[in-house]
Amino acid sequence: MQIPHFPEANHPLVKSLFHHSDHELLTLFQRHPDAGKYFTVIFCRYSPIVYTLIRHSARSPVQADYLFALTWRHIYYELGGLNLTTPESGEPALTMQNWLINITAFCINEIKLPPTEAIHYSLQATSPPLWCYVQQALDQLPPVLRLIVLMAQTFHWSETRIAAYLQAEGEAIAPNEVANFLQEGYRMLEDKLPTDIRAIYFGEDLAQS
Repeated sequence: MQIPHFPEANHPLVKSLFHHSDHELLTLFQRHPDAGKYFTVIFCRYSPIVYTLIRHSARSPVQADYLFALTWRHIYYELGGLNLTTPESGEPALTMQNWLINITAFCINEIKLPPTEAIHYSLQATSPPLWCYVQQALDQLPPVLRLIVLMAQTFHWSETRIAAYLQAEGEAIAPNEVANFLQEGYRMLEDKLPTDIRAIYFGEDLAQS
């Protein structure tokens, strides 16, 4: 399995931060939770190491890609509480690389992957940083809108099937209303994404965001 290339590494917003140290990027990430560029730079810097560790443990490329994404999602949530400052005990300081290797090993050993045919994630379609922030935005949507978006995007259900499912769950939504709910869900989802993530992945102009 070849180590994938991620185009976001060439985005000016990302490249402009390459000079920062790991410690600086971590501090910026923790201080600016509404910005996605710092996590994206950390991802671009260390994705080859993480992917190399993972590809040797997965049974298939699809499972490797999915475990890679799940690992970075775990990293994303753990970074908020990470401390790389030098301990007073005289022990060697924890480095970002060592921490990431440990986290990756944990995910390899602990995450139970579904069969290949049950995985709907595509690494080529959705890079892990974008996936993390989309999931974070999804969590902020009203429950019904979130469910409609997930059924349409993850399971590729038709509007009729979505409406039938919702009606069975007690939601009085007609098939012709599903499209409107979907558009509203997509609009809210985009609004809840960090502006720099939209710039990096969707090409939006930051000045207009």
